[in-house]
Amino acid sequence: MFRKIDDFHTAWAQEVESTLKVFSALTDATLSQKVDAQGRTLGKLAWHLVETLQEMLPAAGLDVAFHIDPAVVPASASEIVAGYRSGAVLLGEAVASQWDDAALESVTNMYGAPWARGYTLQVLLLHQAHHRGQMTVLMRQAGLAVPGVCGPAREEWAAMGMQPQD
Repeated sequence: MFRKIDDFHTAWAQEVESTLKVFSALTDATLSQKVDAQGRTLGKLAWHLVETLQEMLPAAGLDVAFHIDPAVVPASASEIVAGYRSGAVLLGEAVASQWDDAALESVTNMYGAPWARGYTLQVLLLHQAHHRGQMTVLMRQAGLAVPGVCGPAREEWAAMGMQPQD
């Protein structure tokens, strides 16, 4: 749980960078990749992270000036990247201007449970990491190179002249 706005902003900057790294490896042709008939496509998973920027923190009382139609998944990877980049900036600015450290202790009903706002911020980051992980599996299936987020990916080990870790 975040107790200091500055700590959130440091972590948020890293998370946004990691998410943009993964999003930037997407291609228009791979957005339809999915595991099975009921699963989300790679494009829908990415767009889900974009739509969460306008859903999760506003539910906790933050006014985020970011509005997209969550039902309309762009057919272009560049549109998804642009949407995420814009929403991430606006979310960060809204947290900085509307909440202070004391506000992070305020509790709201989130998804049927009482969550402190600082916990909601933590869940936002964990939610992104969870779906980035799902995306990397679909990216491998689609034949894309996966960028390293928490350490080098297989291709990055090779580029460093080292054997990929098993």
